[in-house]
Amino acid sequence: MIAGRAPGLLRRIFRANQVVVVIVGFLVVWQVAGTIFKAPPYLLPLPSAILAELAARPKIYAINGAYTLYNTLIAFALSTVIGVGMAIAIVYSKFLEKTLYTFLVALNSVPKVALAPIFVLWLGTGDASKIGIAFFIAIFAIVVDAVLGLRSVDPEMLDLARTLRGGELKVLLKIRFPNALPSIFAGMKVAVSLALVGVIVGEFVVSKQGLGHVILVSQGVFDTTAMFGAIFVLAFLGTVLFYGIELLERRLLPWHVSHRSQRASTGH
Repeated sequence: MIAGRAPGLLRRIFRANQVVVVIVGFLVVWQVAGTIFKAPPYLLPLPSAILAELAARPKIYAINGAYTLYNTLIAFALSTVIGVGMAIAIVYSKFLEKTLYTFLVALNSVPKVALAPIFVLWLGTGDASKIGIAFFIAIFAIVVDAVLGLRSVDPEMLDLARTLRGGELKVLLKIRFPNALPSIFAGMKVAVSLALVGVIVGEFVVSKQGLGHVILVSQGVFDTTAMFGAIFVLAFLGTVLFYGIELLERRLLPWHVSHRSQRASTGH
């Protein structure tokens, strides 16, 4: 019986730590392959050298990582709140659907890196320009997914609510918004990664702090190991932010079919 339980327990442990297992496995393969093929450190340093770099200068990476994370969270929060508000307005207004929504779609096709210097001119060289760039990049994902979720309501349910004299505000709060939450969370998971990318773009353009600044300085002195150290920290932050939102989604939406199927597959 104990032997029979072991495979199921191992599967649950693997699923619970899947991200860690995958990342560690990737680093092990990288370390072994780099050692066997003797890749030049100035082109592709080994993970052991990168981790040693992080351990040798933890304060630098922690301070710059915190700066990048701070701006990312502000941009993400703004894009979520304003994006959901814009989505509600678009759903309830044909005029805004034909103007604002179309404008956002057209603007999203413009390369964001090309607009980064303009944000610096508009908002200065401080945090505001990084937040503005990140907000501009992230908000489109929120608006598109929120509009999709708000519209994906059974028409019969809306007709029933109106028959029972439910006002538009009640329909929004009790029917449309709860129905849209899975789509909104999907947009948030994309937007948080885009916000991180946007902050790094801003730091590339103009910054004296942040992981983007560390990468640029390291590139200037050909310190590839330090560049990869900053990239490792960026990857860690992006992973934590993504799965943090997914954890929040599971806590707030345990009824959603995707989470029910996951619990069924793990035996919970």
